[in-house]
Amino acid sequence: MPVQTTTHLNFRGDARQALEFYQSVFGGHLVVNTYADFGTPAEIPGSDKVVFGLVAGENGFRIMGYDIPSRTEGGIAGDGATHRENNTTVTDQAVFVSISTPTLEELQGYWDTLAVDATVVEPLAASAWSAGFGMLTDQFGVTWSVSVVAD
Repeated sequence: MPVQTTTHLNFRGDARQALEFYQSVFGGHLVVNTYADFGTPAEIPGSDKVVFGLVAGENGFRIMGYDIPSRTEGGIAGDGATHRENNTTVTDQAVFVSISTPTLEELQGYWDTLAVDATVVEPLAASAWSAGFGMLTDQFGVTWSVSVVAD
């Protein structure tokens, strides 16, 4: 029986914006349910925030997200920094999201859109193990490691 894993990101108030952005990058179906949708009274602060969010594409892309109750400072929870130092990636982030595509052309399209308002950690370029590899931290604080599937 196959096992499917889906990255689940926890945000501090901007899960809806992040999920809408990821849908614009990867396509697919967007599902967003708020705390109010599940019975939290509308007058309660944060009732409009995401309790369940999902982007699922026919291309296999899947990501989930939600807003931590009462957190409104934006960005991903548990954020940290990732950068290059002495030709090495240095990070204190617990998780990266990794995607692979069969062609550099397909990867370039995702990269170009993810890179809007992002911090590029390592530019998308050929590497010793792939026709294309890159790393960036997007506008929501999520670090993406992208590569072309090695032959």
